[in-house]
Amino acid sequence: MRNFNYIKVFNSPFKRPKLKWYFGKIAIGTPYFFPRRWVDNTDKPGYQKPVPKKIGFDFVGLGYKTKWDDHDYRFEWGPLISFVFFKWQIAVMLKVPHPEHYWVCWLTYENDTDKDLSTEVRIKLAKEINPEVWTSSKGDGKKETICYWDKVLKDKWL
Repeated sequence: MRNFNYIKVFNSPFKRPKLKWYFGKIAIGTPYFFPRRWVDNTDKPGYQKPVPKKIGFDFVGLGYKTKWDDHDYRFEWGPLISFVFFKWQIAVMLKVPHPEHYWVCWLTYENDTDKDLSTEVRIKLAKEINPEVWTSSKGDGKKETICYWDKVLKDKWL
């Protein structure tokens, strides 16, 4: 069930994800490769090789890692559910604003703040732990600073 922890985002101070559907030829990775399964390799006993899935489900959890410490999250891939039927695929993904920042903010809020505190206090603490304020240079020499917390939280919590 830990792989489905991200479902809590639907009942949180973060903007609600939208469902993005895909129907078509197999084209969505789960996460790095197209859906596949492992079978015994007849050429090399004791080894296995990947083969494309003909029929089956894949449940892909939120992909992230920590970099320098336990609070330094790095987003890798979004959660999805995939069903493959021969060469066809149905996939359901969560579409969120600024996914690289959305999921990092949510992970900080969810994992690094005390759930006994109020939502308002938890957001304040999460912003202190991980400010998610980025500055970029424009082509004209000017700089732009963006606080991604303002982009991923519901208006009520800004």
